Amino acid sequence: MEAFSYDLHLHSCLSPCGDDDMTPCNIAGMAYLNGLKIVALTDHNSAKNCPAFFAACKQYGITPVPGMELTTAEEIHMVCLFESLDAAMAFDKELQKYRMPIKNKIEIFGSQPIMAEEDRVVGEDPYFLPAATTLSIEDASRLVRAGGGVCYPAHIDRESNGLLAVLGMFPEEPVFGLSELRERKNADLAGGRKLIVSSDAHRLWEINRAENFLHLDATADAGADEIRAALFKSLRKAEAGQADETDPKGALY
Repeated sequence: MEAFSYDLHLHSCLSPCGDDDMTPCNIAGMAYLNGLKIVALTDHNSAKNCPAFFAACKQYGITPVPGMELTTAEEIHMVCLFESLDAAMAFDKELQKYRMPIKNKIEIFGSQPIMAEEDRVVGEDPYFLPAATTLSIEDASRLVRAGGGVCYPAHIDRESNGLLAVLGMFPEEPVFGLSELRERKNADLAGGRKLIVSSDAHRLWEINRAENFLHLDATADAGADEIRAALFKSLRKAEAGQADETDPKGALY
């Protein structure tokens, strides 16, 4: 078992609420300076900057995780992560069916640039990304899991778009054995569930330092694919509420 520092909830400049400085290359560089080993890019309802992020992370020896922060019909934010870039991009394509075609007003909300390697702008998403999808929390979790992904409620210790703020409780269905906090001091809110502590950074200085760790069945010098495989093995057990024999004391998250 090896400890890997992480931050599994970051927004690039594709999210209109993210700073223009949050380019894939800048995020990877700041993550490296902060000592992070595993980093997920989770823009609002989109994975379109994940390919550029993968290329940037390779230069710094960081293990990238592709994903998005999905907004359900109830206005609940869900972290959705995928083991492979192909799976994330396939889900991104599928999600377009459930997005609201509300034109983005750049002068009000900011731009939504799609980037290629070396932070080259190659397009712009025309529709407002943070808008709620038509997917209920049950349908969203079902769709993510059918696409091979892992999903869990984002920032449950936040009033805005947090599952507890919206519903007042964890639902019986879908089952969430894993949830995200902004601050570890609020762990009691999770009701004994496994926890991911991530920054939800929209600015470079908000990205977490190496303060939270995942204990994974991989070596520190393993390749990104091997580390991601170990990560998802653990995440899937936690998501399903299963005990992890490699982590009997709950130190995994």
